[in-house]
Amino acid sequence: MTHRTRWLISPPLTPQANENLSAFPPVLRQLLFNRGYATDAEGRAFLRAESTSDSSPFQMKGMQVAVERIRRAIEQEQPVAVYGDYDVDGVTATALLVQALKTLGGKVRAYIPNRFDEGYGLNNEALDLLAAEGVKLVISVDCGIRSPEEARHARTLGLDLVITDHHEPAGEIPQAFAVINPKQEGDLYPEKYLAGVGIAYKIAQALYENVENSAMGFQLEDLLDLVALGTVADLAPLTGENRLLVRLGLKQMRQTKRQGLFSLANVSGVSLPAINATHIGFMLGPRLNAAGRLESAEASYELLTTTDIFAAGQLAQKLDVQNRERQALTRKIQAEAEVLALAEDAEAPILFAVHPEFNSGVVGLAAARLVETYYRPAIVGQQNGETTRCSCRSIPEFHITAALDQCADLLVRHGGHAAAAGLTVRNENLETLKGRLKEIARQQLGGLDLRPTLTADLEVPLTDLRSDLLKHLEYLQPTGYGNPEAVFVTRNLQVKSARTVGAESKHLKLTVSDGRLTFDAIGFRLGHLLGNMTERVDLLYTFESNEYNGRSSLQLNLKDVKPTGHWIDSVGAEGLEPPTSSM
Repeated sequence: MTHRTRWLISPPLTPQANENLSAFPPVLRQLLFNRGYATDAEGRAFLRAESTSDSSPFQMKGMQVAVERIRRAIEQEQPVAVYGDYDVDGVTATALLVQALKTLGGKVRAYIPNRFDEGYGLNNEALDLLAAEGVKLVISVDCGIRSPEEARHARTLGLDLVITDHHEPAGEIPQAFAVINPKQEGDLYPEKYLAGVGIAYKIAQALYENVENSAMGFQLEDLLDLVALGTVADLAPLTGENRLLVRLGLKQMRQTKRQGLFSLANVSGVSLPAINATHIGFMLGPRLNAAGRLESAEASYELLTTTDIFAAGQLAQKLDVQNRERQALTRKIQAEAEVLALAEDAEAPILFAVHPEFNSGVVGLAAARLVETYYRPAIVGQQNGETTRCSCRSIPEFHITAALDQCADLLVRHGGHAAAAGLTVRNENLETLKGRLKEIARQQLGGLDLRPTLTADLEVPLTDLRSDLLKHLEYLQPTGYGNPEAVFVTRNLQVKSARTVGAESKHLKLTVSDGRLTFDAIGFRLGHLLGNMTERVDLLYTFESNEYNGRSSLQLNLKDVKPTGHWIDSVGAEGLEPPTSSM
C-alpha cells in the first residue's frame, strides 16, 4: 500500500463559529466553516445558493452595444455566425446562443473550428470564409480575448465582430465592435468566473429582456441545461453565480426537452432524474469532448441541437464509441510518453515527452496522467515539421504558466493558468526550452516534500454515517471544482474483505468494520493498493448512496487508504500513532 500521499484534516471550527452556526447539525457546521461560512446568514445563503444571480447582464462592459447590434442584425435579417470552440464549454455556448437567436427570428449559423486544422480561437481563414458567405456579424463565444490581429482582419472584411470570452485578457484588448468579458478592466459585473456558456446565457438574458418568450413556447430556463453542462465540464468554480446556474441547470436537465441529452444520458448509463454535477464531469462531459479531441466537435454540437430522435441516438452512439477510442489512445500515449520522459531524465523535476505520432487532441490528458502518477509537472506534445505543440499540466507547488512566461522569448505562443497551459515552440528552440524549464523547476521544487495532499473535512466514526447525513450533504450540491464534496476520515477499521473489480482490476472493493457496523467501500482506480493491504486501515472517503439493480445502500467512496497509524493531522505533522479513537 502506498504512503505517498499526505492527509490533512481541516482544523475544527472555532467556538464563536460553532455558536453562530448552532442552528445547523454539527457535521454541517464544520462543513460550512471549512468552506468559509462562519455566520448563520452566510451559511443559509450558501446552502440556498443565493448569489449575484439577479445582477443585470447590462452591468457587463460592452453588453449594451453588443445587444443593440445583435437586435439590429435580427431586424434587418443579416446573416450572423456564432464562432465557438471545440470543448464542451465552447460547444454548449455555441448551441445556446444559436438557439436563443433562432427563437428570436435570427438568421444564424454555428462555426466551430477544427482542433487539428485550425487550432483554438479565431483565425483569419475562417473569417474570410464567413465573410464570403455573406455573414455580417460574428459573435465569438469562449474565445477571442487574445485575438487583436484577427479583430483587425475582421474590420478589413467589413465584418462586425462581437467578442465574448471568459479567459484572462493579456496585453491589448481586441478592437472589436464590442468585447464582453467580466475580467476586462473597468467591468462592473460582480461574478468574474462565469464559464463561456455562462456569459452566453447572460447575453441571452439581455436579449430577452422585455420579450414575451412564453408566447413562442420558449423560456430562458430551457437553456440552463447547456449552462450546467459547459460550466461543470470546463471546471469553472462552483461558487457564487455559477453555483446557482448549475443547480438550476441540473433541475432543468432532470426535465429536459433536449432529445440529444436523453440519448447521451442513455449511452452514458446516467439516470437524468437523479443527475448531479459528478455525472457531467465524469460521464457526459468526456463523451461530448471526445468528438473534438479525435475528429471534429460538429457531432457534439449536432447532438445538443437536433430534435430528431433517430439522429440523436446515432450521434450519442458515435460519441460513446469515440470516447472509448479516446480512452484507449490516452492510455497508449500515456505509456509511450512515460517511457520517453523517464528515458530522457528520470530524475528531472519536470517531465517532457514529444513525438510526431502523438495525437494533439489527447496529449493534455496524457500529461495529466503523468502528473497523477509521478506528482511532477508534465509536458506532452506533438512534433511537426517546424514546430512542436504541447499541453502542460502541473502541481500546486509549480505555476506552469508563470514558468512559461519566463521562456516567452523561446515560444511562438503560450497561455493558460496555474495548473494547465498550452505552448507552441519552434523545433530549433525545443531543447533550450526544456533546459530552461527544468532549471526553473529545480529552483522552485528542489528540497520540497513533493507528495499529493488530500484534505478531509473532519474525522468521523462509522456511527455518524446515516441516511440523514446524506440529506444534509445534499445541501452542498452542486459540488465540484471550487466547492468540493464533503470528505471524511475514519481510522482503525478492520478489513473484512478486499478484492479488485472492473476492467484490468483497476478498482478496489473493501468491506470494513469498526466491530459494530460494517460498510462496503469502493475505490476507483485504487486497485493497485490491494497487494499490500493490511488488516487494519485508515480511510479517506466521501459518503454516498449506491444504486444498483433497483436497490439502494450506503457506501464509502474511497479516495485513499493507509495502514492504521500512518496519518497526518490538521497542521501537517506526521504522527507515529493515531490518537485514541472516538469510536
